[in-house]
Amino acid sequence: MTLPEYTLQQLALRNGQDREEVWVAYQGIIYDVKKSRLWRNGRHYEHWAGQDLTEELADAPHNANVFDKFEAVGLVKNSAHRNPQS
Repeated sequence: MTLPEYTLQQLALRNGQDREEVWVAYQGIIYDVKKSRLWRNGRHYEHWAGQDLTEELADAPHNANVFDKFEAVGLVKNSAHRNPQS
């Protein structure tokens, strides 16, 4: 199944405030994190939903495996982080 593409501006609207969706991006993939109690109200510690968190993950106390439990709902259009094989 091919995932739809969204611009960073479209992702920014899925911040749990402007719309009901609570999405974040990592390495060009957009994840729905709404079901996580840690993302309640679109915020997780100093991170906000609706953003690409690729660069910020380096400072997080966990690794990229944290995204394994979330559903991928899209791809970031023209993302420099996305693997061309995906």
